[in-house]
Amino acid sequence: MRVASFSFERQEARFGVALVLPSLIVLAALVLYPIGYNIFLSFNDVSFTSGNVFVGLKNYSDLLGDVEFWNSFGTSATYVLFSTFGSTLLGLVVALMMNVKFPFRGLVRGLLLFPYVAPVISVVFSWQFFFDPVQGPFAYLAVDVLHLASKRFNLIGDPSSALWVAIVFNIWRSFPFMYLMILSRLQAIDETLYEAAEMDGADSWVRFRHIIFPELRFVIGALVLLRFIWNFNKFEEVFLLTDNVKVLPVFTYFKAFLGTQEIGQAAAIAVIQMIVLTGVILIYAKKVLKW
Repeated sequence: MRVASFSFERQEARFGVALVLPSLIVLAALVLYPIGYNIFLSFNDVSFTSGNVFVGLKNYSDLLGDVEFWNSFGTSATYVLFSTFGSTLLGLVVALMMNVKFPFRGLVRGLLLFPYVAPVISVVFSWQFFFDPVQGPFAYLAVDVLHLASKRFNLIGDPSSALWVAIVFNIWRSFPFMYLMILSRLQAIDETLYEAAEMDGADSWVRFRHIIFPELRFVIGALVLLRFIWNFNKFEEVFLLTDNVKVLPVFTYFKAFLGTQEIGQAAAIAVIQMIVLTGVILIYAKKVLKW
């Protein structure tokens, strides 16, 4: 009986491996191999014509002494922190508003998802037209109607303001996802908790502090982590909106494919970005999410 049981367990284990193996092969081909090859490139001076030359840690040491890299790192940190905080806060406020019953609430809930589901290329062009200094409505309102400035200006074209436009754009585009996830958790809160709080004379702030926020804490924490990851790796929105905001993914693109085409340094930037992101995720998951 023991031999038969052991043989059955081995067959079951082999069957389980056979089921998982295709997924493991796809994972290795699409994820593990690109990561490994990128790490390999980061230790080489890559050339499209003469081949790769191993340079060790030179790419990393050059980056650590590159002022443009640190400027890009600071730009990424500012972009990620403000856009993540802004989209989370706006999503929370909108979710609280959409949790209250009012006429045509379902229609409003659906319309609020438009920024998130709309094609990025179309909304980017809309924003570029909106901030156009010649024909854009923003410059017309600011200068000709409200007289906030003496002459027209280009917020997207000015490096000092383009970052904040990109942050506002990210908040506007990503808050619907945050609001939808928070709203789904809000609707799952037991109504008896609100009834008990009302009987005790609790006002809106007390209900939010002692009922709503504790119920939303884990959801908001997980959403902030996801938003942080997505924003740290954000490329297409920033790149299409303006060429004056060089967050790390955009800076990596410029390093790899424009100018001197320093593929090895671009690969090193990607590795550094992966290490920083992994470290932040581990610390955040341990301290905030209590994993």
